[in-house]
Amino acid sequence: MARIDWTRDELLLACELVVQNGWHELRQGDEGVLELSDLLRSLPTNRDAAANDPRFRSPNSVSRKTTDIATAHPSHAGATTRGGRPTKEVVSDFLAHPTEMAAAAEAIRQGIGSGELHRIPPQPDEAGEDGESTAREGRLLARWALHRERSPGLRKRKIQQAERRGQVIRCEVCSFDFTRFYGALGEGYIEVHHTLPLHISGPTETRLEDLAFLCANCHRMCHKSFRGESWRTPDALRALIRTFPPDDSHAASASDS
Repeated sequence: MARIDWTRDELLLACELVVQNGWHELRQGDEGVLELSDLLRSLPTNRDAAANDPRFRSPNSVSRKTTDIATAHPSHAGATTRGGRPTKEVVSDFLAHPTEMAAAAEAIRQGIGSGELHRIPPQPDEAGEDGESTAREGRLLARWALHRERSPGLRKRKIQQAERRGQVIRCEVCSFDFTRFYGALGEGYIEVHHTLPLHISGPTETRLEDLAFLCANCHRMCHKSFRGESWRTPDALRALIRTFPPDDSHAASASDS
């Protein structure tokens, strides 16, 4: 079977193990390596590979990847192994954002342990434009977040809450109002976005207060992988928009989804 490159999610989990070991490699008989091998083979993205090849993400391959990670650390004095650019990027991210990266790894572990990630089918837009999510949270958390936000029941309850409070249902970033633009066709239409990413909130039950109304365009921009981030708050996106000159073309295209 051809070698399958390590995904961002896998590298995130492997790097977390190396960090916990003081940035040192681990041998294939180490308990942490054995547990990680089992976990990687159980990932929803790895089902077919694991079923077809017992060597896939074996303890030996996990141990070798921990060596790649350990030798990619800037303080490593010896020879480095050829771990590849994605490995170096994950190491760099762990050094720059240790708390967020560790939390993302833990969220993936909780999602696998609870069975939640196994029940979620692949989601449109979960991968970056290069075919793989390169942002800090990894592809599996992007899949989980998008699945939660596309829950019709959750969106319906958020809209009902706004209507009871007499609130206008419009995008909280650009103020686009589907009803004003499309009339009866757009009445009651809006998307929702979590105000906390999964790697911070964890797999908790979503509260309506944790959701924001967004148009389709702004929602995509809040999830777009860019400079190491695949998630941003409505406030952050609004601040980003303010750095550009006004452009009325957004309203004409906000219905794209």
